[in-house]
Amino acid sequence: MTQVQIYDKAMCCSTGVCGPQVDPVLPKFSADLDWLKAEGHDVVRFNLAQDPAEFASNATVQQLLTDEGVDCLPLVIVDGRVVSRSEYPSRENLALWTGTAMKPKATLPVSGDSGCCGGSSDCC
Repeated sequence: MTQVQIYDKAMCCSTGVCGPQVDPVLPKFSADLDWLKAEGHDVVRFNLAQDPAEFASNATVQQLLTDEGVDCLPLVIVDGRVVSRSEYPSRENLALWTGTAMKPKATLPVSGDSGCCGGSSDCC
């Protein structure tokens, strides 16, 4: 099982998906983290406003904050290694970093040469 830690900027709630102006990236990223959890990974998310002790207790996070300030957030750490900073990664990147297989995207069916209705030309 892979451990994924996310260190977010200060937000009003743990996911940042509340308030009058929600960044559209945040709900998608929250869904991606739920997907990782469902795949069996240990996912923990820390919010600077609500979990400052977690930021202070992690030497890597503390050093990046000292060097770069809060502009380095969000930080994504997988098994102790910083894999992303300053932006929320895609589900594809999360899958790559955790070794999680992604199911192929569904495609729309394509009609054959015989027409969309199995050979009947008067149904479409």
